[in-house]
Amino acid sequence: MHKQHVVIRFCGDSGDGMQLTGTMFSSLSAILGNEISTLPDFPAEIRAPQGTLGGVSGFQVQLGAGIHTPGDKADVLVAMNAAALKVGALGSKFNVPGALWNEADSQFKRDAVILIDTDSLTAKDLEKALYKTDNPFTELGLPESVQIIPVALTQMTKESLKDMGLDNKTVLKSRNMFALGLVCWLFSRPIDQAVTFLESKFQKKPQLIAPNVKVLTDGFNYGHNLSLNIQTITIQKSDSLPSGQYTSIAGNKATAWGLIAAAEKCGKRLFLGSYPITPATDIMHELAARKDMGVMVVQAEDEIAGVCTAIGAAFAGDLAATSTSGPGLSLKGEAIGLAVMAELPLVVIDVQRGGPSTGLPTKTEQTDLMQALYGRNGECPAVVVAASTPANCYDMAFNAAKIALEHMTPVVLLTDGFIANGSEPWRIPSMADYPTICPPIVESVAEGEEFKPYARDEKMARGWAFPGKAGLEHRIGGLEKDSLRGTISHDAANHQLMTRTRAEKVARVADILPTPEVLGAADADLLVIGWGGTKGHLEAAVKDLQEQGKSIAHLHFNYLNPLPHNVEELLKGHKHIVVCELNEGQFAAYLRQNFQNYTFEQYNKTEGQPFTVVELKEKFNSLL
Repeated sequence: MHKQHVVIRFCGDSGDGMQLTGTMFSSLSAILGNEISTLPDFPAEIRAPQGTLGGVSGFQVQLGAGIHTPGDKADVLVAMNAAALKVGALGSKFNVPGALWNEADSQFKRDAVILIDTDSLTAKDLEKALYKTDNPFTELGLPESVQIIPVALTQMTKESLKDMGLDNKTVLKSRNMFALGLVCWLFSRPIDQAVTFLESKFQKKPQLIAPNVKVLTDGFNYGHNLSLNIQTITIQKSDSLPSGQYTSIAGNKATAWGLIAAAEKCGKRLFLGSYPITPATDIMHELAARKDMGVMVVQAEDEIAGVCTAIGAAFAGDLAATSTSGPGLSLKGEAIGLAVMAELPLVVIDVQRGGPSTGLPTKTEQTDLMQALYGRNGECPAVVVAASTPANCYDMAFNAAKIALEHMTPVVLLTDGFIANGSEPWRIPSMADYPTICPPIVESVAEGEEFKPYARDEKMARGWAFPGKAGLEHRIGGLEKDSLRGTISHDAANHQLMTRTRAEKVARVADILPTPEVLGAADADLLVIGWGGTKGHLEAAVKDLQEQGKSIAHLHFNYLNPLPHNVEELLKGHKHIVVCELNEGQFAAYLRQNFQNYTFEQYNKTEGQPFTVVELKEKFNSLL
């Protein structure tokens, strides 16, 4: 069976190595010329007891050609235990007593292939996963079209490693490599690169290299010796990617690298002051490993300390950044206001997650737009931008830094858990293709002249004067500034002037923004609007309907405050406009505020999961 694209889902306990397995398989596929899009799906209950439904961890990847999303449902499910099978079969209904498989809720398709570890279907395993009978396949009501490949993964892993002198715990943790080797055989992935990956991953624990390589190889050979197949599925290679050198990159890593690139282009040291918070922590980890590139990282004791160290670094002349998620952004609000008042360049990265308070730390949502726009005291404008794909995080981090430095303002970069942890092929760019960043640095003043720290250039950016330079001394702090001298001012007219000046400075950023384009006809009956990490799903749904002859178009936003100049022109000529978000309508409300002559319909979802292409097409068809 020849398919243009295939969706594979690996799932098991949190300790079964599903994220590593999925990442390795995705990387192998990218090397072979497949486009990929991934969805790491972490359990909300991270420390759930082993083998229980609440602790199932998943990693889904779609590979092939013309890939925009990780796929709605799996063609192949690799289930490491009975709980993973149940969650895969029932989806969001896994905890509903008596629930049966149905295609709408399930994580896999009607004709899916299920590879399952039969050693994990003991009476004890079934009891922990809340089965009522000893036949999980019948109990779940799986259709006859599902192909089951039973594999004694645990036993064969033990047999493979019996002479390696390993303890039982270590042996069992290697089952994922046997599964990976078998899946590599099923999809004709050579394992040479996987071996290289393992050698790199375990270079600090070399004693683990040989066992993992052996069990990986044995899994591959098992498939070969038994001539296992899944109806001879082949996957189409991509012929649409531009030539160049590619790597698979996750959004958090791309964000970190984009900041490093910006530091190189402005000739400044990169400083990150941060506190570890899910799902943003990997940004800090990646930058902490880049001391060789002059990066300085401070892991602070709390969110406020993290952002304050970054503000201090900005005052001292560094490219300063802080990373967080929604709860941390709340805590950083007052300090960001200090950066607005002091007019210092600062990049604030918010990797959004679901829910208020602690919420759903491992689940994705577009929860923080209103907070990024308005979540500070006083009239406190900041530039707000959003990345739309894992690879796009690189460019948006670079652009956020460029705007912050050249306009002397804080910039909030919104990503989300889906694109931060997800990955896709990324063409490694040439730094020659990126512009030089030119902050308004003040080196000196003419002899006899008074330094005016709040005098402005054509962008309304004040000069960046570093401490320690004679003649450039100036007041710093959060009290209102005199419009030129920067001294403390309580004058009413000055406060009004500075309030509007700070707003105008942010508004002028629109002058340098790229203008978004509509995917489809300018007068399509339905215009679909999205922002940030929903791009892939919206684009896939719109393209599918366009191929069916439907009058539909897509407009996606990366720059949110200020909005690009041409937005109103793009809104004209459509019968219906629908704004799709993973929240309850934050961007829709923002657009209504700015474009009051238009009617914006909404399609919203807050389930901690990305949109599916199927549900989007159903909604769009209902509006056409």
